[in-house]
Amino acid sequence: MNTKAIDKKNIETKSSGKSKLRENIEAICIAILLALLIRTFIVQAFKIPSGSMKETLQIGDHILVNKFIYGVKLPFINYKIISVSDPKHGDIIVFKYPEDPDKDFIKRVVGLAGDTVFCRNKQVFVNNIPLKSPHAIYSSKDILPEGLSLRDNFGPIKVPENSLFVMGDNRDNSLDSRFWGFVNLDAVRGKAFIIYWSWDSDNKNSVLNYVRWKRIAKLLK
Repeated sequence: MNTKAIDKKNIETKSSGKSKLRENIEAICIAILLALLIRTFIVQAFKIPSGSMKETLQIGDHILVNKFIYGVKLPFINYKIISVSDPKHGDIIVFKYPEDPDKDFIKRVVGLAGDTVFCRNKQVFVNNIPLKSPHAIYSSKDILPEGLSLRDNFGPIKVPENSLFVMGDNRDNSLDSRFWGFVNLDAVRGKAFIIYWSWDSDNKNSVLNYVRWKRIAKLLK
């Protein structure tokens, strides 16, 4: 028996095994790195936990947010290294809640820097022009005076530089700029653009009906 040939074969087998293991580890590391890069700079997934954006967004909707469209920012220090575009009127944006930056909020842009925004008896005005939003809904017919609440009557207020005035589409049930002020542009994470999954946990009829099939792949406007 040729022991040298056997030893050589064993060495080659061990070497091949280590090589495959190394390849698998490298492939996993590259996949993780790519996933982190995509999540940090390009697209991130979010889940809708409240009804402040009804009927546009339902509780249980899972959305994708374009993080690249408003510019590329370095993580942690939030410094913009590439400027692409700025938020526009009507954009649905995800941002860090000004009163608790650890929380993410989602609202629609109503006012940009320099705009004057006010509301009279639920009608929102931007630069003295009535805002006609097909997405806004009102669940209450009651009109609250400004002295009691800022929900239906407020302003006029001017949006400062590098800031946005945002509101939820569910106007009577949304904690937004009417109550806590403006969103700094540096706090904006990105623009919501599609629903990739929707789950109705309150559905009692059928397990199959827990999924809102018609909402999957719905583009957001």
